[in-house]
Amino acid sequence: MATSKRIRSILVSTDGSGRAGKGIREGVRLARALRAKVIGVYVISPSPAAYGEHAHYYQAGLTPADYRRYTRHAASKALDVLESAAKKAGVRCATRFVTDEKPWHGILRAARATRADLIVMASHGRGAISTLLLGSETSRVLAQSKIPVLVAR
Repeated sequence: MATSKRIRSILVSTDGSGRAGKGIREGVRLARALRAKVIGVYVISPSPAAYGEHAHYYQAGLTPADYRRYTRHAASKALDVLESAAKKAGVRCATRFVTDEKPWHGILRAARATRADLIVMASHGRGAISTLLLGSETSRVLAQSKIPVLVAR
């Protein structure tokens, strides 16, 4: 007979988008039901990228210091949404941002570092054709995680 491990800590990833709000709502709802703690994570790219998913951070003439200020502000703003939802639901919450070139890798690193029992994330569906249904970052987290993952759609 297999025994199930109690979920005490749920890592909820956010990128600040409206779609990520679905993951926040589901993660907080589940944490409340399970009396678990929520850990919010936002992954920051180490440098501005002119192309790809971080293109909205790039501006000509952006200094490294400006980039750090901008991305930390964006992270704080996104994580504030999670903190507010958790507070409203009466759920304990901690937040952090991590720096990684690959958001999926940063999410997994944060989950391991915080000893999360579950990862909750929203599906974006913005990746290549092969990952159109879930989103490339979600697909990579699902493929690489040794921790259970709940995908909010």
